[in-house]
Amino acid sequence: MPNVGKSTLFKILTRQEVHIANYPFATIDPNVGVVLVPDERVQKLAALTHSKKVVPAVVEFYDIAGLVKGSHKGEGLGNQFLAHIRECRAIVQVVRCFGGSEIVHVEGTTDPLRDMDTIETELSLKDLETVSKRLEKAEGEARGGDKTATHDRDALRKVKEAIGGDYRLRKSIDGLFAHEEVVRNLQLLSAKKQIMLLNGKQEDVGEALLAKIKEMGADYLVADLAEADAVPTPFGGEPLRAVEPLIKKAYEVLGLVSFFTTGEDETRAWTIERGTKAPQAAGVIHTDFEKNFIRAEVVNWEKLLEAGGWAQAKQKGWLRLEGKEYIVEDGDVMVIRHG
Repeated sequence: MPNVGKSTLFKILTRQEVHIANYPFATIDPNVGVVLVPDERVQKLAALTHSKKVVPAVVEFYDIAGLVKGSHKGEGLGNQFLAHIRECRAIVQVVRCFGGSEIVHVEGTTDPLRDMDTIETELSLKDLETVSKRLEKAEGEARGGDKTATHDRDALRKVKEAIGGDYRLRKSIDGLFAHEEVVRNLQLLSAKKQIMLLNGKQEDVGEALLAKIKEMGADYLVADLAEADAVPTPFGGEPLRAVEPLIKKAYEVLGLVSFFTTGEDETRAWTIERGTKAPQAAGVIHTDFEKNFIRAEVVNWEKLLEAGGWAQAKQKGWLRLEGKEYIVEDGDVMVIRHG
């Protein structure tokens, strides 16, 4: 919703100066911020190998303007804002739990359950519109005898029924629709993973709200953004610490893990999707590494620290040689051998 603390959150995350105002739709074009993922492993590995440079993993956050009732029909520039959400891989929904009349609420009163319902409804109704348009096209093609269109039509009918049936589409996306290309291509809003950031103090958050979030299958974090932002400290200070769990949770929700390379020149966290095999992980470092991959020398970051260095880890037998089928694990430190 407008005026719930989205731009304040973005400012804390990025320490960028963004336009924050006490009126709806102060943000029209999304602000984009690249946020470092807090990770003690990078610093410890850098200290071990005396690295001149440290490069942590990052997550991109987009500060998108507030949605209101009727956004799916274009109310309050809704179509434009919903399009911005479609391009993202996950949603952090900032929910206003703090009271007071100093900050104007677009509905006149503070009611987090009502606000969450409004957002959920708008996302679902927009998805219903998107699916209906695509289904209409598939039905026409299916009547012409196209077998692929017939398959797509049946999948889209199930999705439409799921949205209309008022249960969380994202709960069933992995089961019913995970392998349906026609569904994946729609990038349905209500199928995106969500993190609820409850903006207020712990005492502002009621049991009914937590029960609703649990029912939705979403993650949540309670943070008093106004209080955190009021502390005039540089990046890495108290304001950021208030939302560090959000950055880590965003990385996790996106299904991302980090592996590391470390040496005198640089220690770097490389971002890959969970389940990535060694050659593809090597390709994140350089495309030639994937193409000419021979093997990877791998050791867990804690084992490397415990050993005191690469040579010592090798002596202890903790260094492993892994081939093309090895699935890289979060926390692996790797040296890629390539032709």
